[in-house]
Amino acid sequence: MTPHLTLISLAAEQQSAEVTNWPARIGWVVGLLLFVALLYWLMREGWKWRGTLQGDLPELPQTPEEPGEPRLTMSGRYHGSTTAGQWLDRIVARGLGTRSRAEVTLTDQGVDVVRPGAQDFFVPAADLRGARLDKGIAGKVLPEGGLLVITWRLGEKEIDSGFRSDRAAEHPAWVTALNETIQRNEALTSTTTETEGAR
Repeated sequence: MTPHLTLISLAAEQQSAEVTNWPARIGWVVGLLLFVALLYWLMREGWKWRGTLQGDLPELPQTPEEPGEPRLTMSGRYHGSTTAGQWLDRIVARGLGTRSRAEVTLTDQGVDVVRPGAQDFFVPAADLRGARLDKGIAGKVLPEGGLLVITWRLGEKEIDSGFRSDRAAEHPAWVTALNETIQRNEALTSTTTETEGAR
């Protein structure tokens, strides 16, 4: 057998590589995209449903015209709010579920939270309940002490709101200042109550 005939017989024995089955591949991609879209829709509906359940929350307080002299200011991120003491029970009503940049200012009248692209709110000093360092809030976990959590009252509900400063070293000063403000307000309220009781 000549070399030429050998090459022809070898070529005849080899089978061509299987051609890609494009319709099946496109079907899989479309199916995957539909599945992802369904998951997104379910998450969105769950978010809306949670907002409906929390619809009894009153409107967020707005900054007074004369908020007072700033005692502390902080630039950073607002990471969300939960029911106080329940770090996974996210609050989404009144825009409190929207993560955003935040400029936070503490005055004698309270805490002013300015959020570009989201609803601003103000926490009156009388509604402050506590401040602490923590490591997480619904959907966000940070190193120990990486989150400033402010506990406050909105209507009948106590809320934990989580903030992270661009300079995390500021957090302890905020905890101290907020807790001092709360103690001062409690002392003032106690004195007022005693004075009214003595009349």
